[in-house]
Amino acid sequence: MAETLLVGSGLTKRYGGVTALEDVSFTLEAGEILGLVGPNGAGKTTLVDLISGAQPATEGSLTLRGQRLAGPAAKRAKAGLARTFQYPQLALELTVAENLLLGRIARRHGTIWQMVSGAFRGALRPYTAADGAAVERLAGELGIDRLDRPAGDLSLGEQRLVEVGRALGQDPLVLLLDEPFAGSDAAGVAGISEVVRTVQRRGHAVILVDHNVDLVAGLVDRILLLDRGRAVFDGNPRECLDSPQMQQVYFGVAETDEDVEDVEHVS
Repeated sequence: MAETLLVGSGLTKRYGGVTALEDVSFTLEAGEILGLVGPNGAGKTTLVDLISGAQPATEGSLTLRGQRLAGPAAKRAKAGLARTFQYPQLALELTVAENLLLGRIARRHGTIWQMVSGAFRGALRPYTAADGAAVERLAGELGIDRLDRPAGDLSLGEQRLVEVGRALGQDPLVLLLDEPFAGSDAAGVAGISEVVRTVQRRGHAVILVDHNVDLVAGLVDRILLLDRGRAVFDGNPRECLDSPQMQQVYFGVAETDEDVEDVEHVS
């Protein structure tokens, strides 16, 4: 039986009178890939922010391997979480190799941005020959070449791939990927997909957020569908795609057999 890595219970986020996320619960097992889908404004990134520590939850709790998960992002990173963002957040003046190296050493010494700050002061934390070898191996796995290029010279798709590689370099128990495929070409999509499978083979877990529902469904073990801040489906990807909840959320059709048949006929 697989180990339960991450559990979220009753997660809620309010901004004044606006509720962005309401009473969302989930579990994530070792080696599992969970797809997080829903239309714009559904609460996907908010949920990732609450898990990673970028924002505090108004209500609810998180546990990682049975231990309460709380505190700022740096503390959670050391506990075993790593994430990417909707828009790549690289140190553009540093090289590709240096950005990948930041992920490798961040889990030991602090957050990525603490590492970046130190690098700009000429005080990049000491790293070992093993760190350098790991960076070269990771770049090879992802198909990233010319590691001496400044990250600012990369295309958006290449920046996403480097950011995903940097997160993977932290060897996380749980990898949170927020829109990792946006702006990527076919090679970038293939590279990031292989990263996801690599994490799975290590027995760790992934939460994958993306608007391409078909792409997500073909990669994940389970889908959590959000709509207006609430979880409306949690289960098998194919069953999710065929569910009345998916039809309602994405197409606005009534949840009756007749209406579902109409949608299928039009498609």
